[in-house]
Amino acid sequence: MKKDIRIGMLSVVVAACVAFGASFVQAQAPTQEWPLWAYGWLTSPQPGDKAAPQAAPLPPTQLRGDMSPEDQRRPRTVEGSSASYSWLEIRDGHNVIEWFPEDYPPMPPIMKTGPASLMAERGRGCGSCHLPTGKGRPENAPPGGQPAAYTMQQLEDMRNDLRYQADPRDPNTPTMVALAKAMTEEEMRQSAEYFEAIPYTKWIEVREADMIPEMELHLGDMYIAVEGGGMEPLGKRIVETPRDDHQANFLRNTRAPGDWIAYVPTGSLARGENLVTTGGGKTVSCSVCHGADLMGVGSMPGIAGRSPSYQMRQLWDMKMGTRKGPQVALMMPVIANLTMDDMTDIVAYLASIDPPAPAATSSR
Repeated sequence: MKKDIRIGMLSVVVAACVAFGASFVQAQAPTQEWPLWAYGWLTSPQPGDKAAPQAAPLPPTQLRGDMSPEDQRRPRTVEGSSASYSWLEIRDGHNVIEWFPEDYPPMPPIMKTGPASLMAERGRGCGSCHLPTGKGRPENAPPGGQPAAYTMQQLEDMRNDLRYQADPRDPNTPTMVALAKAMTEEEMRQSAEYFEAIPYTKWIEVREADMIPEMELHLGDMYIAVEGGGMEPLGKRIVETPRDDHQANFLRNTRAPGDWIAYVPTGSLARGENLVTTGGGKTVSCSVCHGADLMGVGSMPGIAGRSPSYQMRQLWDMKMGTRKGPQVALMMPVIANLTMDDMTDIVAYLASIDPPAPAATSSR
């Protein structure tokens, strides 16, 4: 019954988007300025730039060389978990660790060890990048709580070479495309249903600011606060950073204390709210396609309370024409009149929204 209602709602959404699109036949040509902060780079991509292929996850028996063998093998723990893992195990994307398995449904093999067709090559499990909670990190997607139909469509788009990042230097996208092409239909379905079953909660604190702690940019990745550093101007960027780098990055703690902070330009929340809720005279309200609570409808994704870095990349990829697919065709007229500053304001506000409290469920 619930699925039938959602499908009925989706037909209304599509009709509304198509009607709105009639007045905007073609998206505006993007400017040469890039939202570099969303992609994790300091300079715009140049002709011929290409991502270096990501190596397959190393087995936990193989030392990495960037710390002593003793430290690499030493068991680590996090508060509140009975599990312990070495740093080598934490970094093994082919056998995803579970600090708090009670926080989500049992992981199917595609989540934990990756596509069956890549077992010999040690393919990555979905949970290695997106985390078992589906909350992801600034450099990748947060698929937790997304409608299964949306996740299925994205995997199919990647498999059909319809979804790439506008910045060709990003290694995550070609890795994800390769994984999607290696997945069976059943593995796609399992991953989509797994993520849909996770109640979605926000994990990012949004703060308006003019000055922020001094940041170090891990190229193509994320911003990390400089220990003992001073302050720097935020400008028109959004800077998304872990509150506790050791917990979030080194230990990959899915209950990292304080989770993430997103610093957004002063005034962006009010401007973004106007654009999101009314269209601001430039576009249509986001609720027309993404549902009244912005948590997704049918094959339309939820956008409330999610990573502003990730959401900005999606808008810019669409603007640049590197992300295609059925949903993008509906989005093109919606973003036609939006400037880069408009989109920054929109994703800042969206990240600040507290999604509705999920209904109590038993994950295991």
